[in-house]
Amino acid sequence: MKFVFFVGTAGSGKSTLVGAYKQWLDDNGVDAVVVNMDPGADALPYEAEVDIREWINLEETMQAYGLGPNGAQIVAADLMVANISKMTDIIGTYGADYILVDTPGQLELFAFRESSQLIVRAFGAQDSMIVYLSDPSLCRTPNGFISAMVLGALVEFRLQLPTLNLLSKCDTLSDDDQQRMLDWYQVSDALYGDLLDSDSQPETVIGMELFKAVENAGVFGEIRAVSAQDGVGLEEIYAASQLVFYGGDDADGH
Repeated sequence: MKFVFFVGTAGSGKSTLVGAYKQWLDDNGVDAVVVNMDPGADALPYEAEVDIREWINLEETMQAYGLGPNGAQIVAADLMVANISKMTDIIGTYGADYILVDTPGQLELFAFRESSQLIVRAFGAQDSMIVYLSDPSLCRTPNGFISAMVLGALVEFRLQLPTLNLLSKCDTLSDDDQQRMLDWYQVSDALYGDLLDSDSQPETVIGMELFKAVENAGVFGEIRAVSAQDGVGLEEIYAASQLVFYGGDDADGH
């Protein structure tokens, strides 16, 4: 079984994309199950075969520890590890080709806590990858875009997994805006030039320094535009995961 972790900032469209991608896999005869790892999710746009909310209730966590919603989310994120063996036992009964893992809405609850690394190891780090969603609403300016790039690079650094970068909700963008953001990621000189054209404000100066850091780290590269609404890019997610796990062959070796 291969695990695909969908990661991104709150509102980047993780759950919606997971639902759309699961439907695409079903339609194309690929066996996949969905794991919901967000104990605070009110409603999900898919039916989760494994759901952390079966073991962790956010309201009960708030009452048990005398916490508010944010504090309870942090405790719940750490409590996931205590229930991970129950989840892996259930996942193992499916024997699916792909396990789609929908991570908590708050990025930091998954990417920057030690519990997340323990979860990845329990699932099998050697059989895992990240699908990282960049929210276009945060990437419209050169400074916003470079900030999003740094955040994505930190997630990859923390989890040490192969990563597929996606520009989510591309249906909300004009063709020109979408192409500009894709160019910023794939052609570093394009982003550098637009940073130079930005107003000389403190954030632009910092943006230039961050640009140099991510360029030296080799972060620039390939990104794909996707839309759960229009079904754009779903086939490319599958092709990228096949490349990561099987060198481009299908799961059955063909």
